[in-house]
Amino acid sequence: MDNGVIATLFWGMTDPDILIVGGSLNGTALALALAQAGLRVVVIDALPRHTQTATDFDGRSYALALGSVRMLDALGLWPDLALDAQPITEIKVSDGHAGWGPAPFVLEFGQDEGEDGPMGQMIEDRHLRRTLLAAIDRTETITHLPGTRVTAQSTDDHGAIITLDDGRTLRAPLLVAADGRTGPTALRAGLTRKVTDYRQTALVCAISHDLPHHGIAHQFFMPSGPLAILPLTGNRSSIVWTESGPQAAAIQALDDVAYLQVLRPRFGDFLGEIHLAGDRFTYPLSLSLASSLTADRLALVGDAARGVHPIAGQGLNAGLRDVAALAEVAIQAHRRGEDIGRADVLGRYARWRRFDTATLALATDGFNRLFSNDNPILRLGRDLGMGAVNVLPGLRRRLMREAAGLSGDLPRLMTGQRF
Repeated sequence: MDNGVIATLFWGMTDPDILIVGGSLNGTALALALAQAGLRVVVIDALPRHTQTATDFDGRSYALALGSVRMLDALGLWPDLALDAQPITEIKVSDGHAGWGPAPFVLEFGQDEGEDGPMGQMIEDRHLRRTLLAAIDRTETITHLPGTRVTAQSTDDHGAIITLDDGRTLRAPLLVAADGRTGPTALRAGLTRKVTDYRQTALVCAISHDLPHHGIAHQFFMPSGPLAILPLTGNRSSIVWTESGPQAAAIQALDDVAYLQVLRPRFGDFLGEIHLAGDRFTYPLSLSLASSLTADRLALVGDAARGVHPIAGQGLNAGLRDVAALAEVAIQAHRRGEDIGRADVLGRYARWRRFDTATLALATDGFNRLFSNDNPILRLGRDLGMGAVNVLPGLRRRLMREAAGLSGDLPRLMTGQRF
């Protein structure tokens, strides 16, 4: 079949409005947001269905900012997700050495300081992913193609054309890359990436503990990198523990007993005895920025646009803001009768998200460099800085709203509004 002539798809849909490459959390959320306004979407997902719906814990969990929670609620997902979510009632940030305890200044943010309830919600990847997939299965205007890869893409004056690995060809006015920081969609469009290797690795696992966490999230900065202790449902916490690459590899190679022996002095005893509550995982850390958020008939969302250090837990939240902004731009353009893949339409999305993308990249990179060292002058400066924030309510309030995803020019989904 000629690329310029797209036949009726075998599942009965002709000429979808948008093609999304990547069945990621961002890709499926975008499909649901677009379908809410009546647009027809095809999601091409390289992963097979059974991988996406696995029920075992794979180490990944997310600190959803309040704005992200409101978006998921606007998409009709939160009532189901709330059953497996853990509210974050307080955040404690401290600086120190493993086994020494925190420095004198501990930065604390509590939900009683704001008017919006919990500061965020912790949710495991397995629960969020299954809920999103179940929702797209129920949506008639979304076609999901799991276990399918794109082998070629091109554009013309009327749309983007992709070829699938089974030989089928699809066309739509707009193509969206939601296939991650190593996905080929942006590369095929001629976009490049700037990658900074931090030479750090995140050791990720779930821990069960004897004492309740009371919904408190901890971020403990050590010379090798931060240790995040994030509350999950029950007496469990998610651990994101950063070490240099070689040190992380050596720790990961230990058996479970020795692994916990290394973790305990870093974790402390404030939650009583700790035990592994699942498998252990590692993820290399880097900063990865696409040269542009858009190309001809193409928009990038999530990690395809930018992959950041998990130091502030903002990776998925930033991706969901991409989704909310792109959905709003595309839906408004569609309702006005505009070509949603035209350069000036995509330019609105790029301008909306450009500043936030740059700010997040600079902030996470700067925090990692500032805190992942043992320079005594820098240590004194950051400890004094945390102490100052504790006594400046205006600055505390601003930082809380930033962390909750409630600042800046918010897309309507991030305020809980439907299309």
